[in-house]
Order: sequence, then C-alpha cells, then structure tokens
Amino acid sequence: MSFNSLGFLIFFPLVVSLYFAVSYRFRWIFLLGASYYFYMCWKVEYVLLIIVSTLIIYWTGIQIAKHQIRSKKRMFLILALVSNLGILFLFKYFSFFNDSLRSVINLMNIFYNVPSFNVLLPVGISFYTFQALSYSIDVYRGKREPERHLGVFALYVAFFPQLVSGPIERSTRLLPQFYKKHDFDYQRVTDGLKLMTWGFFKKIVIADRLAILVNQVYNHPTDYHGTLLLIATYFFAFQIYCDFSGYTDIAIGAAEVMGFELMDNFKRPYFSKSISEFWRRWHISLSSWFRDYVYIPLGGNRVKKWRWYYNLIVVFLITGLWHGARWTFVIWGGLHGFYYIFSMWTKQSRGKLSKLFHLNRLPSIDKILKVFITFHLVLLGWIFFRANSLSDAIHIIWSIFKEVGYIITHLAELGPVEDIIFGGKALDFGMYEIIFSLLLILFMESVHLFQRKRRVRLWLSEKPVWFRWSVYCVIVLVILYFGIFGEKEFIYFQF
Repeated sequence: MSFNSLGFLIFFPLVVSLYFAVSYRFRWIFLLGASYYFYMCWKVEYVLLIIVSTLIIYWTGIQIAKHQIRSKKRMFLILALVSNLGILFLFKYFSFFNDSLRSVINLMNIFYNVPSFNVLLPVGISFYTFQALSYSIDVYRGKREPERHLGVFALYVAFFPQLVSGPIERSTRLLPQFYKKHDFDYQRVTDGLKLMTWGFFKKIVIADRLAILVNQVYNHPTDYHGTLLLIATYFFAFQIYCDFSGYTDIAIGAAEVMGFELMDNFKRPYFSKSISEFWRRWHISLSSWFRDYVYIPLGGNRVKKWRWYYNLIVVFLITGLWHGARWTFVIWGGLHGFYYIFSMWTKQSRGKLSKLFHLNRLPSIDKILKVFITFHLVLLGWIFFRANSLSDAIHIIWSIFKEVGYIITHLAELGPVEDIIFGGKALDFGMYEIIFSLLLILFMESVHLFQRKRRVRLWLSEKPVWFRWSVYCVIVLVILYFGIFGEKEFIYFQF
C-alpha cells in the first residue's frame, strides 16, 4: 500500500480513528497489526522477513546486555549483524555480485555456473534492516538498555509511517515514544495533516509530473539529443527530491497526527554551498547513520590523512551500494566521495581565488556561486544515479557537453527554442508542461526560502481563519486538478 493510493486514503483515517478509540494499554497491539497489514499489502510473504529480523535483533540485544564479558557481547553483536546483513545481501545483492563475478571469471575462460537468486526485492528492506541494526549497536555500546517488550520492539522495527522509506529512526529516540500516552490534540493533528498535504503536493503534482519526461528520455537516451537530456537531468534532480522528501513529509505528518515525532530528513539540500553541507541536508537519517556506525568506527578524521581519505571513500561507496545493486550507484557514491576529498585538497586554492576576485567582499555573490557549483556537481552525480546502465550514463554526459558546446559556438544560427529543445521529437511532455513544471519548482523553492526564517505552518496558524482555509482549499484543489494520479511508486521504494 503506497501513500499515494486510494487504499491509504481509507486505511489512514481508519487507523487514526481506531488508534485514539482503543485503550492506551492495547494501542501497541493495534499499531503493530496495522503496520504488518500495511506491509503485507505489497507481498504477504515478505512480512516473515521483518518478523525474523525482529526476533533475531530482539534476542541478541538481550544477550548483549546479559553478558559482562566483552568478547561474548561482541559475539552476539556479530550474530545480529551477520544474520540481518546476510538477509539483506541475499535478497538485494547476491545476484549483483554473482553476475559480476561470473562476468570476470568468464573473461578467463573458466566455467562458472552458480545460479542467480532472482526474487522480487522486499520493499523497504534496507531501511528497516538499518533501523534494527542501529538498535543492536546502541545496546552493545551501552547507549540504551535492551527492550524487554517484544511487541513494542516489533512496532519500532515495523512502524508503518516510516517502514518503507524512512526516516531511519534511532531506538533511543523512537522506542520511548511508544510508552507515552498520546491523546487527541486538534492542533497537533491539523499540523500533521498540513505536512502530509505538502508532501502529497510535492509527490503527486511535481515529482510525478516531472517523471513523465524523465522516464521517457532516460529510458531511451540514444533517441534524444543533449538539450532534452540536460532538461531531463535537471528535472530528475527535482523529481527525486520532491518524490523522496514528499514521502518523508507524509511519513512525519502521519506519525505526528498520532502523536509521534520523527526526525527531519531534508533541509533544503539544493541550497547547499558545498558537498559536505549537501550531505548534512540530504537524506539526513542515512548520512548520520553512516557517520555514527561506519565512518566514526573506522576512525573518522582522527587518523592519518591517507586513512581519512580511505574512510571517506569507503563510506561513500557503501552509501552508493546501499541505494541499489548496480555499478551506476557505486560510481555515484564514489563520485561524491571524490567531490568531498577534492574540496579538501583545493580549500586553500579556492580561498586565494576568492580573495583575488574580491568575492570575500561580496558574500551574496560568493554564496550564489558556491550553491550553483555544488548543485551542478550533484546534478552530474544524478546522471549515474538515474541512468539504466553505465553506457547510458556516459552517452548522456557526452551528448550534453557536445550539445552545450554546439549551442555556444553556433548561437547566431539556432532556430526556435522549441526546435532546440525537442529537435522534432514527439514527446508526451510539451513546452507548456515544461514551463508549468518550472513554475511549480520555483513556487516550491520560494516556500523553502521562506522557511529559512519561519515554518509555514506556524505562519499560517497566526492568520485569520478565512485566509488559512483559503490556502488549504487552494492547495487541495491544485493537487486534485493538476496531480498526476495512477499510484506511481516512490523512487526510494526500490531501495
């Protein structure tokens, strides 16, 4: 069941109504059942994976806390890590590594016939696996006591608002909330619904609209020239943001309606002035997870410089691989690692250039320039992220640079704008749709700029009733009239 489905529009109000009607003592049972049902709407069998993962993590957590000898604690931690990462590897990565190994061995003319494990990837497996593992590591580190209530712990792993695509919550933050009694609060409920509506706007009106052009162009990149490939790449940058942050807004809002607080996952990432800042603003729950459970244990930056670079590259490569079993994702992660290291190498040189061109005296221009460069570095990475293959990614990059070079050198000979963009190709996305999409993106980013100083929900709450409800009605009507309906899946469901 997806958030943008008719089923969810029935499921969620029903769950919320019954949640507040059920006695506080039995709410965890009700929420757990609702969460399992929510997940089983995709494929019934895969709920067994969540249950198995939950039981393993629950039992090993108790064993870790039970033993005083560090070697035994470590043994149960390793058991938790190996078993859950093993499930993740089998379902998500086995075929990828198996096929890659087969290709290498076949080049040596050596017979290799290990069959692939071709099954449908369980929705959200990377998210709930990482959430469960963070609990084990926190218990091992002594950051929290093991959860003794199996039902509450199962709810922590399977809580339906953030089960499929996060945010990846920490046990120290989310588990205690299941023990609090959440009464119906009109202000909190309406705040949650407002955030959900904004998430639906980003997903249904913007992301799914942009997907029409992006999918058509990126699925057949050799059929289109560089200008259209460039536009599709720009649109994908905003499609993936609106799609994923839209899901996050709906998840946070849905949890808020019931009284639960989930962490922010995005903070205007495309206004970042550096790659390091981008990763502090993009998919925050994942980047902070890798920081706390991979980067710091590897030594972080408190090691020799070469080792620091190694730690960064390893983390970014794993981040890429986390997103999918494909070399394009690994390259995407490695590219961001290179960006990060290159920015450290050139820090002094960039400082000198800034002084040379007096940009230090023009902070606004300096900031705009940094945001522009950072955004386009991220944009280059998105090509590898979205392309269906490495050869497609290379073709897209080559075509874009070739087209841009041609436009610059033949500016006076160019024809009408529509011919430059479409090149005579028939698309399901015309000039009107491109302009309308740009206006939607501009509106969204204007809201983001406004929210630097103040939350829109708080600002609206101070306005007269007629103004507030006019805004709500307009947004709902825009979603209904301009929304692209058809239950398009969220991009991060595949991870």
